[in-house]
Amino acid sequence: MDRRALGAFLRNRRERITPADVGLPAGSRRRTPGLRREEVAQLAYISTEYYTRLEQARGPRPSREVLAQLARALRLTDAERDHLHHLAGTPPGPPSGPCREVRDSITALLHRLPQAAAIVLSATYEVIAWNDLAAALMEDFSALPPRDRNLLRRAFLEPSRDGRRLYSVSGAGEFARTAAQHLRAAAARYPDSPEVSGLVAELLAGSEEFARLWAEHEVTARPTLCKTFDHPLVGPVSVDCDVLDITDRDQRVVIYTATPGSPSEEALRLLSVIGTQRMDVPG
Repeated sequence: MDRRALGAFLRNRRERITPADVGLPAGSRRRTPGLRREEVAQLAYISTEYYTRLEQARGPRPSREVLAQLARALRLTDAERDHLHHLAGTPPGPPSGPCREVRDSITALLHRLPQAAAIVLSATYEVIAWNDLAAALMEDFSALPPRDRNLLRRAFLEPSRDGRRLYSVSGAGEFARTAAQHLRAAAARYPDSPEVSGLVAELLAGSEEFARLWAEHEVTARPTLCKTFDHPLVGPVSVDCDVLDITDRDQRVVIYTATPGSPSEEALRLLSVIGTQRMDVPG
């Protein structure tokens, strides 16, 4: 454990975070840049005295739990989290569960694609970011609790919601197979994650189709390059499907685009105007 380097690193990262970054009022008499020590301690659920001793290179070796709490409180990146562990003499272990935090640059990218529907999926197929056209093409994810944004639950446990299985997309069965294979690989990457094990147990108990696919032990998925959504308002929308891996966060960006000049491109243009409003319901 390098106490001096650890203390300097904690102080440096504390001074880089503004109160607004963590939802705290700035106040008019703040004399230190960034957060106060007591504020970091409060966010990390440790005592101010203990945190102060860490910064002053006088503290004992922090546990993995304390390091994880400090990493969250200080908004550390994955690389900074690993560095914190090494300074504390405790090599970082695997992530406790799939990452849900989407980089600002990825969120901005989604909204710079006005003619494409785009979503970001976590390792467990939860939709964790989307643009307006994706909401219009698929569903208004902002109106759903995070649990219901999971496409695995949508595919296996709610196959007939609104009378449509998985947004009436072509190849829904192949998507289900691919998603099951990806989840099996994720279960191996996050063996201690209650989120992943709980989702697997829920799907096994609620879907015979998933149980059959899970029993095959397949982890190699074939990409689907084209899909057709049968949208209730604009009809069939055929799109190219491209997937970009964000390897450092174990996430996927899925982008749906239509052939220029095609009826499907016109349908997407109409959806961009309609948005998520219901045209079949009187105002």
